[in-house]
Amino acid sequence: MKKDTHPKYQDVLFVDTSTGYKFICGSTLQPKEKEKYNGKEYPVYRVAVSSSSHPFFVGGKQYVDTEGRVEKFEKKYQKKKNLPKIKKESKTKIKKK
Repeated sequence: MKKDTHPKYQDVLFVDTSTGYKFICGSTLQPKEKEKYNGKEYPVYRVAVSSSSHPFFVGGKQYVDTEGRVEKFEKKYQKKKNLPKIKKESKTKIKKK
């Protein structure tokens, strides 16, 4: 049998970036960032949505924009808003024979 074919299985600290909720779960992820939690150091993996912030588990509608996606989109397309508008060509109907 070949050695080192499977990734290393370890406890990883998952952090919900929208609520700050932290939980430990076994995973094969290999994050480089580490953080102390309950007196022990764990590799940290940040998630945008978990059971503590997902509307299905929370029981209501909750708007989560943790990474500034709306602002990022507006900033990206702000330059295009200032461009002059292009005239739309009128559509002419083509008669079928």
